[in-house]
Amino acid sequence: MAASKPISTPVSTDQWKRAGLIILAILAITIIAMRIEGRVWWCECRTPRVWISDVWSPHCSQHLLDPYSFAHFSHGLIFFSVLALVVPRMSLAWRLCIAVGLAAGWEILENSPMIINRFRTATMSDEYLGDSAVNAVGDVLCCFAGFFVARWLGLWKTVLLFLALEITLAFWIRDSLLLTTVMLISPIEAIKTWQSAAR
Repeated sequence: MAASKPISTPVSTDQWKRAGLIILAILAITIIAMRIEGRVWWCECRTPRVWISDVWSPHCSQHLLDPYSFAHFSHGLIFFSVLALVVPRMSLAWRLCIAVGLAAGWEILENSPMIINRFRTATMSDEYLGDSAVNAVGDVLCCFAGFFVARWLGLWKTVLLFLALEITLAFWIRDSLLLTTVMLISPIEAIKTWQSAAR
């Protein structure tokens, strides 16, 4: 991870404007890609909600925010820190565009048939059908928020916040960013059994 105060070039108003347009374009592309992949606009229950707390419900990943939104917030924490380390002199605006692009790219990949099937067979999400388009946008915006929180906190507080989120999610929903990553790459049956016992 990066130092708490990375050196970067100052950001002009014009750069922020261009970055804003790029981010809006990324969000539009994400929505279009989600629709092409067959994802619904919002939950098929036809009762849109800003927040849904039950990860075992078919409503999970169908509304704007849910407990997994915190994992996407953690993406922002990680992306800010890694980019500050890898390209410390790049302006904050362009690093933000990269972070949002990475988050959007994951949303599109995550909702491909290959990854949806992987979620269903390897993780506790055996009934996962993919995200709604609105949920995907909410996830990208959570990454956006995490990026700026990491910039504000600095390195060590960001690390502590990341760990706190991981522990909280593990106790709350028996899942987290790290657990999901492990289960997607190299599933551990004992973890899946422990997670599924929460149903």
